[in-house]
Amino acid sequence: MYTTIDETGVLNNYASEPQMYYASYPNQEQQRKYTMQAAFATLIVTTIILVALSVS
Repeated sequence: MYTTIDETGVLNNYASEPQMYYASYPNQEQQRKYTMQAAFATLIVTTIILVALSVS
């Protein structure tokens, strides 16, 4: 952590910045998992909406 003190004695603390890195494109297995997650999330949201419409 980097700390500075100004002329009035006030401390300023600065967090250390993490190393930067570039994201890599997802491979086929990761893409398949993302597709399954999207399908499951769509199913859940559709079910919730249909239940809400049928109750009201």
